[in-house]
Amino acid sequence: MKTRQMKESRMKILLLSAYDAMSHGYWRKGLVNAFPEYDWTVLTLPPRYFSWRLRGNSLSWAWGERETLEADYDLLICTSMTDLSALKGMVPSLAAIPTLCYFHENQFAYPASANQSQTVEPQILNIYTALAADHVLFNTAYNRHTFLEGAKALLRKLPDHVPANVIEQLERISSVLPVPLPEKVFQNKGESSDSCLHILWNHRWEYDKAPERLFKAIELLEQKNTDFKLHVVGQGFRNSPAVFAAAREQYADVIGHWGYVDSEAEYRRLLSTCDLVISTAIHDFQGIAVLEAVAAGCLPVVPDRLAYKELFANRFRYESYNDLELESKALAEKLFEYSVMKEEGWLPEAPSVSGLSWSSLRACYDQRITELAEKG
Repeated sequence: MKTRQMKESRMKILLLSAYDAMSHGYWRKGLVNAFPEYDWTVLTLPPRYFSWRLRGNSLSWAWGERETLEADYDLLICTSMTDLSALKGMVPSLAAIPTLCYFHENQFAYPASANQSQTVEPQILNIYTALAADHVLFNTAYNRHTFLEGAKALLRKLPDHVPANVIEQLERISSVLPVPLPEKVFQNKGESSDSCLHILWNHRWEYDKAPERLFKAIELLEQKNTDFKLHVVGQGFRNSPAVFAAAREQYADVIGHWGYVDSEAEYRRLLSTCDLVISTAIHDFQGIAVLEAVAAGCLPVVPDRLAYKELFANRFRYESYNDLELESKALAEKLFEYSVMKEEGWLPEAPSVSGLSWSSLRACYDQRITELAEKG
């Protein structure tokens, strides 16, 4: 009966993005656009004041959007930043709606900066939110594994009255489904205007992307008299690491594009004309920026850690070390190999990431949505 009713009328879905950062908005907009046949109600909160947003989103919504939250829905979809257990307690009608929670990242594997105070509350909230959902999706196996292992380690440290089956429950209700790439990011490979190696680094200008490793590798690459251009793009911030300002001056002779690219068309063109895309990240749960560049024809040059071990074959990964000097040397050696290939005119093709497109993954999302809504 429930299935027939949903087919006769548009399925009503409430979508909550409690900390709508760039990657979260990327997934949220893609999901809504992929299913125009559903009736979407979307609530978001801006990605600022992290501690308050993480703990306060339930309060903000329960009293600021109560009429919207108490409407009739067939399914609730939320991000892991949503304080789901508290929100369902404050708005009891939500507790009766089948709920899917999406984890873009988890707080167990997120490296804290020197400016952040250490607290277990974000980790506890991750566990509570996951347990308050009917099913939990992670964007990569790496994300799911580090969440489960982190939760297990935390629960072992708690003093008493810790249920024995929490991890088993989380394993049972969770699975992996990547953030899909929109069709517009898949492009034909463009031609660079010269014969030098064009290297792209396209990430947020923050500490967790380890820019120091990039620029140290560039220093080593320059010492080999390599012909290359470095394009450093991405979103900068007021407190971006100081290494960026220093590097712009130090490597002025080899820098191509520098800074955020306002035009999406220009950004896509830049991706399609670069030869390599680099990651030096110590934090990446899927690496959308790298995947988009690969979809445009760039060869990935990524560390042998994080989600990259499941995304790209070994030949695209450089040795990973918990040491800036050693890892920068490994990256520089990998870049030099590609520069020789480019000089000799036989750079390989980029690996296919078409399996991560919305056209490939839409059916998987539809199955999860439909199956869960039917249980309501």
